Amino acid sequence: MRKRLAQWGVATALVATLVAGAAGPAAAAASQNRHGDQRLQAAADDLHRLGITGVQALSRVDGRTGRALAGDAPADGYFRMGSNTKTFLAVVVLQLAGERRLSLDDTVDHWLPGVVSGNGNDGRRITLRQLLQHTSGLYNYTNTLEGLDSYEGYLAHRRDHYDLADLVALAMKHEPVFAPGTSWDYSNTNYILAGMIVEKATGRPWPAEVTNRIIRPLGLRHTSYPGDRATLPAPHAKAHQQWTPDGPLYDTTILNPTVAASAGGLITTPADLARFWQALQQGRLLAPRQMADMHRTVPAETWQDGTRYGLGIEFIPNRCGGYWAHGGDVPGSHTANAVSPNGKRVVVLSLTTQPASGETQQALQGRINQLADDVICGSK
Repeated sequence: MRKRLAQWGVATALVATLVAGAAGPAAAAASQNRHGDQRLQAAADDLHRLGITGVQALSRVDGRTGRALAGDAPADGYFRMGSNTKTFLAVVVLQLAGERRLSLDDTVDHWLPGVVSGNGNDGRRITLRQLLQHTSGLYNYTNTLEGLDSYEGYLAHRRDHYDLADLVALAMKHEPVFAPGTSWDYSNTNYILAGMIVEKATGRPWPAEVTNRIIRPLGLRHTSYPGDRATLPAPHAKAHQQWTPDGPLYDTTILNPTVAASAGGLITTPADLARFWQALQQGRLLAPRQMADMHRTVPAETWQDGTRYGLGIEFIPNRCGGYWAHGGDVPGSHTANAVSPNGKRVVVLSLTTQPASGETQQALQGRINQLADDVICGSK
């Protein structure tokens, strides 16, 4: 449920056998660009050759839409967006702040008395702003989830239901990583708590607020929170997870989204997600003051790649200045995107493989970064 092809604490990258396996009939089929954008298709084909079983790519540049497919990915296929969900939820929280129904400086304990407590955790010292910016210091509950470290564990727990409070309780078994506001570290626990606060402030489930405030106004007909439904709508590619280097790929398409919930449970399509990112950057979802709050960033210290983190959004520097984005991962799937500051240029990628070592992860991320730069800055 975070970026860098390692959202769930599962190691990521491919091995030579997978790369070799990408050649042949599937790769030949992948090279057929049914949508006519050579830059996108080249990137999709490269990612497929690196071992990604299915790639969807969509770009919009100054009103022109490009699409590309590789491997077994269907056109306009559904996928789990993972931590892009955080950006949706942050928009809801900021809208509520603009309506003065809550404040970013409210403490967690103000809305959820006693929920964040024990083992040195103290909700009286953590603000909503710190939750959204990952400066709370709260332990990341996904580090302890059963079912993320092996295929056997996945099979045993893939249909498990979790309430938001269940996920927070997992984190409360651990001490904070640092004192609130003193450092930065990505924690899915923050956005589970933010979802709970949205529910307290509105009296409605967090998915209802996302639907009423974002999905319906933007006409995102293929974006939703599935609740306990563990399957994806058709069409979709299968998700694949590799747990050990040199190990096999396992089908991880079935997953109960409540394990990610307000930190990463939404599903979407490339066209819908691109529309959301453009609308956000074009000022169609937030008033200027709330937009400024979202874009006020701090260094993403533990990522050590120059990324800065705002409120549910990343700023990634590049050769023409930088772009806004948020990665997303669930077992077997990775989502990447980039949108220009003015919202006129956007690219969305859906990858349906989570591999298992470092070297190829770097190659994958490098190719994704290259495509993002080409779309946002224009090809050299």
